[in-house]
Parts: sequence; structure tokens; C-alpha cells
Amino acid sequence: MKTTKGMCKMSIEGKKIIITGGATGYGYGDARALKAAGGEVWIVGRRLERLRKAAEELGVRFIQGDITRGEDWDRIMETVGEVDILVNNAGVAVKVEPLLSFSDEEIFRSINGNLTGAILGCRRVAEKMVARKSGLIINVTSVCSHYGWPGFACYTAAKAGLDMFSRALYTELRPHNVRVTVLTPSWGATEFGIAAKLPPTEKELAAKMMSPDQMGELVRYICDFPEHLEFPEIMVQPLVQEIIPF
Repeated sequence: MKTTKGMCKMSIEGKKIIITGGATGYGYGDARALKAAGGEVWIVGRRLERLRKAAEELGVRFIQGDITRGEDWDRIMETVGEVDILVNNAGVAVKVEPLLSFSDEEIFRSINGNLTGAILGCRRVAEKMVARKSGLIINVTSVCSHYGWPGFACYTAAKAGLDMFSRALYTELRPHNVRVTVLTPSWGATEFGIAAKLPPTEKELAAKMMSPDQMGELVRYICDFPEHLEFPEIMVQPLVQEIIPF
């Protein structure tokens, strides 16, 4: 620990870090930044080849797993052991269409991939952190958790649930010196649009969105902040995006 006027400053050096959805997008940027800061980074995801390629590029470790399955989380925890920082970055862009077009399976996939999986991870990681009286959980939501757009009903419900879950979890973990931060991004230069089958974004506009590396720097800043201080929520969005929702 470094100290500033008697206060503890968290150092990322040597910390064990799990990043879900770490093979692409914001998770990839997070992994790059936290690895550069000296963290022992583990990225988690379902696509083995993507994971292996990203881990090799970043110099981090990887675990293949489905975060919506409790048994996969048990295996992740058994492999990593003590966890100092959890970044619940993984999300699922099932599709952007009106609710009436969703099947039951697509509804479950959206809720489980964007909410349930993060809760399962938090429950297991928090148990270790509470026993150790130290730790940081960052849950990545979306601007959709605050506003409503057509076609995003299921995604919005899941991300809003994760936002409120994180707030309640913070009140439970605060007495044990464990921090919980809600990180709320908006437009980003990630694969979300491709996965959701949205029209391609023009290159000039994409360059003004938040990049994975910029997200990584923000996550690194949160992780490196003094342990006696808390960011309940951070919202970040590009100036180019005009938000006039319901």
C-alpha cells in the first residue's frame, strides 16, 4: 500500500483481477490497462479462440466460462483463488427490436447475460472480500439503465436491475470495507452494434465514441483510487451523442 497523509491508496500491482467479457471491447481495454498497471489479470468469456487470442496479445490469463452458470463461476473462483478486483463487464446484445418480437428464450438470454451472471459473480467474489475486509467490484451497466429507447426494453430492464442491485450491494458490503462501483457508459466503439445487428457506424462518428482503451484508463483510475473513498456511480458519454429519451 502507498499512503498519502496517513490514508491508504490502493495499488493495482500484484492484485488478482477478474474481468468478464475481457476478450473484446471495453473488457479488452480494461484488461490492457490493468495488466500495464501490474495486475494479475484473468479474462473470462465463452468463445475460446477469442479468449486465447486476446490473452496472448495482452499477456494475461484466461478462463473459458459462461457467467450465467453458477458452476462455471465456481470453477473460475477455484482457479483464480483470492480476488481483489472484479470487473463485471460482460453483456449480451441479443437484438434491438420491439419486445413483441422477442421469444421467451431471447428474454431469458438478455436478462441472464446482462444481470443474473453479474449477480452470481458478485455473490462468490464478495464472500472472499468480506472475509478479507478488502476488495473492489465494478459493475458495468449502460446509459439504458437511466433512459428508455424503443427496442431496448429487455436490455434496459437488465441493466437497470444491475444498477439498483449494485447500489444495494454497496450498502451490504460497505461495513466490511468492500467497495462497489456502478460504471455507466453510453455510445462506445465496441462490437455491441454488430452483435445487435444495428447499421454500421460511420468511421468519423465512431472515432468520437468512447474507445476500449479510454474505458480501460477510467477503470484503472477507479481501481487505483484511495481505498477509503468510494465512487458509487460514474457515468461517461461522448459529447457527440445527444440524449433526448422518454
